[in-house]
Amino acid sequence: MRYQIAHRTQYTYAEAVSLSHNIVRLRPRDSDRQRCLSHELKISPSPRGQSDDIDYFGNHTSYFSLGEAHNRLIIEARSEVEVLSKRPNVISSGASWEQVRQNLLESAGLQSLLAREFSFDSPYIQRSPGLEAYARPSFTPGRPMLECVFDLTKRIYTDFKFLPGSTKIGTPVADVLRTRRGVCQDFAHLQIGCLRSLGLAARYVSGYLDTSPPPGRERVVGADVSHAWLSAYTPDDGWVDFDPTNGLMPSDGHITVAWARDYDDLTPIRGVLVGGRRQKLDVAVDVLPLRAA
Repeated sequence: MRYQIAHRTQYTYAEAVSLSHNIVRLRPRDSDRQRCLSHELKISPSPRGQSDDIDYFGNHTSYFSLGEAHNRLIIEARSEVEVLSKRPNVISSGASWEQVRQNLLESAGLQSLLAREFSFDSPYIQRSPGLEAYARPSFTPGRPMLECVFDLTKRIYTDFKFLPGSTKIGTPVADVLRTRRGVCQDFAHLQIGCLRSLGLAARYVSGYLDTSPPPGRERVVGADVSHAWLSAYTPDDGWVDFDPTNGLMPSDGHITVAWARDYDDLTPIRGVLVGGRRQKLDVAVDVLPLRAA
């Protein structure tokens, strides 16, 4: 499936900003199941300098600076992406979760060594006995790893309420576990924390979701939002995606932009500025399916 994605971010400042430096992560990744066919980034006011790079986790970044006074900053990203269909993972067989955990501890293989860094604490996700206790009913002795993770995915979907505005960026995972509510970012952090608390490797994935309108209704341009889910690692299957917000394993309706340890590593737009005082943020995202690939 091919998608055309428009992501528009506008900052409006109470006072003029005289200088700002910004990093943007809005270009979708290329992988074995996805290709970014085109990408364009428009910035207003026009920056004095702009450069592109790849960060530590392999995500595309764009850096720009503004040296003229401005009361408004608009960042528009337009991308065309092809998401490839793939055969569903067989989750009822394969290595047990205990075997996967042991592999992470002992294997000298490159992929397991690279995955190991995703089994530790990160800025927004700290391992805890409480997270381990919540995960344990899904991780019974000898159960296949992917079956365990998918069971946990469905439990989070059932046990937690999706409630926009109930949390903020950086809300502790312990609070989400206690209140049983949050948004996609929180549920991804929660499940990652559960897996890491069991000694397993999991990473945070940001991107977009193809949201079809109700039957008989037209699409509302700009009504889509960014989405977040997670990937869990096994030595046999590599990284496998799970979406606890929707209780499913992502298919060709999930478009990946970036992945890292947690949200703090891949904020879509991050910057420092001089001036501005209070600011207002408006974000509009539109994901338009084009045609079957």
